[in-house]
Amino acid sequence: MFRRHGFSMLRSARRGFTLIEIILVVVIILTLAAVVGPRLFGKAKSARIMTTKIQIANLKNSLGEFEVHAGRLPTTQEGLEALMKKPSDLTDDQWAGPYVDSMPKDGFNQSFDYKTPSEHEKDYDIISPGPDGKLGTSDDITNFDATPSAH
Repeated sequence: MFRRHGFSMLRSARRGFTLIEIILVVVIILTLAAVVGPRLFGKAKSARIMTTKIQIANLKNSLGEFEVHAGRLPTTQEGLEALMKKPSDLTDDQWAGPYVDSMPKDGFNQSFDYKTPSEHEKDYDIISPGPDGKLGTSDDITNFDATPSAH
């Protein structure tokens, strides 16, 4: 009797889930993903845009410090790397860097583009390619446009 009881319990334990139960669980998971997913993605994108704006503000401060010491901004050719490594034409007295510990990336893990003189009535342009990762598109995040498009 003990064996028979053990065998029947073993058989029922092996039965597993029915196809209907599996489909029901998949439908519930897909429904939750459809409702919650876009909300979470939207907040993540907003946080990355805000991180990028903060990085641009930090770069502006570092460029200001560089300019005070060097008497000029880094050239486009020197780029933002001049904030980490002394340009060859500067003396030790003209360079009090490094002005950043490491080269920052934007919130989308992309490098910033730097140009001087600016093409937008500033001293320089700092440009993040934004969410799409492509420079020159409407979702770029810059120091000359405080409200990027939220594509």
